[in-house]
Amino acid sequence: MTSRGQVSAGDLLELVRSGRATTRGALQQVTGLSRATVGQRLDRLFRAGWLREGAGGPVDSPLGGRPSITLEFDDAHAVVLAADLDTRHARAAVLSLTGEILAEHGGTLIVEDGPEAVLGELGRWFAELLEKAGHHADEVCGIGVAVPGPVDSETGRVVQPPIMPGWDGYDIRGRLARALTEHTGAPRVPVLVDNDANLMAYGEQRVGYPDCSAFVLVKVSTGIGAGVVVDGSVFRGVDGGAGDIGHIRVGADALCRCGSYGCLAAVASGGAVARRLAEAGVRAASGSDVRELLAAGHPEAVGLAREAGRQVGDVLATVVTLLNPGVLMIAGDLAGTPFLTGVRELLYQRALPRSTAHLEIVTSRLGERAGLVGAGALVVEYLYAPERVEERLRALGV
Repeated sequence: MTSRGQVSAGDLLELVRSGRATTRGALQQVTGLSRATVGQRLDRLFRAGWLREGAGGPVDSPLGGRPSITLEFDDAHAVVLAADLDTRHARAAVLSLTGEILAEHGGTLIVEDGPEAVLGELGRWFAELLEKAGHHADEVCGIGVAVPGPVDSETGRVVQPPIMPGWDGYDIRGRLARALTEHTGAPRVPVLVDNDANLMAYGEQRVGYPDCSAFVLVKVSTGIGAGVVVDGSVFRGVDGGAGDIGHIRVGADALCRCGSYGCLAAVASGGAVARRLAEAGVRAASGSDVRELLAAGHPEAVGLAREAGRQVGDVLATVVTLLNPGVLMIAGDLAGTPFLTGVRELLYQRALPRSTAHLEIVTSRLGERAGLVGAGALVVEYLYAPERVEERLRALGV
């Protein structure tokens, strides 16, 4: 908390949203501000529609008296749009400010068609979803997008993405904001872009493991990527490249889509397993095809998925030794029992016992919604950060 004179309305909102102080008296106690000053700053939040009064809390004084009125973040004043792009499929949703999915849609959207077409189509999906959810476009406060490639978080542009031809350096933020305006007439809103594994990890950690201070999610689909959440924040590295474990060299001679030989993704991703199945005469062209074969118990698919899990587990032994996470989550097309069995075999064999003594290896709780939930949360945390709250309140004239 900043010094008493610098405690802003945004700081008070953060205290309420986090549950650390949810009454006027508690806010006075935590911040050291006077009753009048707390009242003035809360009034700005009430006028913006961001706070509401809830039920009366317990009486603090042993002498009795009136119960304290609790303060709550009002999640009904706006909605968030979110999209999760994969190579051949996408999901989009309207979410409340507390992460509830109000309407969603999934369908074919081929990333190789290029950003202009893909983002334009997303704008149309968003317009239809808002109507389905019963919300107006002017209620949208921001858009979050998960993409299957490395992202420079400062610019929101993908950087040399191996499986997103035509997207390198493209202005995703600007195009998607325009697409929403084109299809709804709404004013432009902030757009935040991040890697899909990062946002899946962020969503899963917040919903299922909020007390885990070091959380790793590995997505194994067309490619392989990892998202790392440390102390509640996504760890991205200096320019968004953290977690790109699919391009760690594993000594094989297979050609990867990035142009190098021997990458983990070239031998152990859903795409790699699909290629090996196709070579054996099994109809499989993508990670999603492999997922369907695994669900049907196809013996060759099961065997290859377990082998892929062992190859990934070998790499994850180093990841676990380096980061010492409390939770390692496996997600994506291959995230089933055969693959997980293979991961466990090699990981526990190669990693130091101290690194795995308190490690949980689990599969996704949110499933296909993880990226959407993470993208929505990213937008909310950005827009309601204390410093941005002050900017937005001034813009609203309150």
